[in-house]
Amino acid sequence: MSHLLTAFTQRLPRIITFIIFLTLISGLILPTAAWAESSGLGVDHGHLSSCPASDNCVVSQDADAKHAIDPITYHVDRDVARETLLKVLGVVPRTEVIEQTDNYIHALSKSRIFKFVDDVEFYLPTDEPVIHTRSASRIGESDLGVNRRRIEQIRLALRDLNI
Repeated sequence: MSHLLTAFTQRLPRIITFIIFLTLISGLILPTAAWAESSGLGVDHGHLSSCPASDNCVVSQDADAKHAIDPITYHVDRDVARETLLKVLGVVPRTEVIEQTDNYIHALSKSRIFKFVDDVEFYLPTDEPVIHTRSASRIGESDLGVNRRRIEQIRLALRDLNI
């Protein structure tokens, strides 16, 4: 019995370290209530939300140089552009449209390994032939350019489809 107690006591620091490690990793990998809802989404007075100071967001409206990205232009009927955008989003890996109205689309895009969630938004104003975009990570400081590349890939797909 004392041999078992001695062995357990010797392993206790490693067990505690392992439990702390699992706790930290599960907080990053598994969704939590804080990730379930993100504030500042949607269109307010004809504008998507601005980006936070972090380097993990791009937006096509009222952005500083670090966060600015061009809106997606189209030359077809607005409804055709919207439906084509929805079809493109349907084939973007790990992306799901969760909200759509006549002039707004909100999708979630998850990273492959850690399942980090990005909010991807599109606003189609009625008075100009553009799709304003916003793509932002919910956590972290940098996304290594993932949000900008995502929007540019969607822009290219739409261009290839002649919208």
